[in-house]
Amino acid sequence: MTKGLIAAFVAALLALLGTVQSDGVHAQEWKWTNPTIEGFGAIVSLPESGMQPDRNTDYKVVFNVTTTAGQDKVNPGLDRVARTVNLFSSAGVPLSRLRFIAVVHGPATPSILDDAHYREKFGVENPNIALISALEKAGVKVVVCGQALAHNKFPGDWVNPQVEITLAAVTDIIMLQQRGYVLVPL
Repeated sequence: MTKGLIAAFVAALLALLGTVQSDGVHAQEWKWTNPTIEGFGAIVSLPESGMQPDRNTDYKVVFNVTTTAGQDKVNPGLDRVARTVNLFSSAGVPLSRLRFIAVVHGPATPSILDDAHYREKFGVENPNIALISALEKAGVKVVVCGQALAHNKFPGDWVNPQVEITLAAVTDIIMLQQRGYVLVPL
């Protein structure tokens, strides 16, 4: 086959695909929204797409939050927790059906400091305060590994009061998985 024939075939195929994909999922404009966690975890609502969550199922998820994006940015792992809440709620799953726990440790540990101590340590306000508050309001429990606090030399009274200090991330994840929680690494 010559290069010209291949190019013509590909162009014809792309044109055909463009006319075939006129259903509700493929022909729409993408609109980013924050249906539950306002300002965080933007999603595109796709009510006509496949694999929709069952509105009558309880979803038990433990998020292993270890990512960081720098001191002046929202933690991307916590933002993905917000995105997950927004995805389920956009599909009609009531917040009362979401049993979400975010376990923060490793490089993500500073994200859970209160604003005063975050400012003292990093010279900027903690960009995660509003997100943690919004997660809590939506029913997400945010916890921090006590071992990670000790490793970073962060006293317990430096922790945002909306965050629970636990023994260790590893024990949290093991216990929660034994209770039927699905692990999502972030």
